[in-house]
Amino acid sequence: MTGRLIIISSPSGGGKGSLIKEVRAMMPELGYSVSHTTRPQRFGEENGREYFFVLKEDFERRIGGGDFLEYANVHGNLYGTSLRESEKVFNTGRDLIVEVDVQGAIQISEKLPESITIFILPPSFEVLKARLTARGTEGEAELRTRLKNAFNEVLEYTKFKYVIVNQDLGTAARQIASIINAERQRLDRQSDAIRDILDSFDTSKAEFQGE
Repeated sequence: MTGRLIIISSPSGGGKGSLIKEVRAMMPELGYSVSHTTRPQRFGEENGREYFFVLKEDFERRIGGGDFLEYANVHGNLYGTSLRESEKVFNTGRDLIVEVDVQGAIQISEKLPESITIFILPPSFEVLKARLTARGTEGEAELRTRLKNAFNEVLEYTKFKYVIVNQDLGTAARQIASIINAERQRLDRQSDAIRDILDSFDTSKAEFQGE
């Protein structure tokens, strides 16, 4: 079975990072690709865990080298998904889950329409604002930029295959896991297994001929 790309996207503060952690705990077989960004590293973050934090010049050099599956300028910073790291997972046949901003998610889905795209909606704008404010990782100007951009980002939900409302973290994570499991049962993803089963019927058919 060939691995598929699972894209989790939302406006800033929608909870996509926390949801991916929950889903990966439920489904440890999932591959994961850490994105690159030029935004400053926040307190408590580790390079290579939340993101690979790189200088703008390095990021632009990587763009020129075709190193990214997608990249976008989000809230004044560059973000990108490594093509090489993604291919490493796909070559093992595993599904790959990635956290991507709304712009990047749309880019990937246009290139790879077979991707499983999941949009995370907050229950309301008030909840989104409260979550962003409570985490305290942005200054006032950046917070206002993220909230302002959210008005346009939520309208992009129609470009995704699935929408999850992140009212409760555990419930939303289980819903994402259910989508992934359901997608794995699609006919086109089980062709090899089905062929083996049908072959077993063919080899046994002669035993029952003429009855």
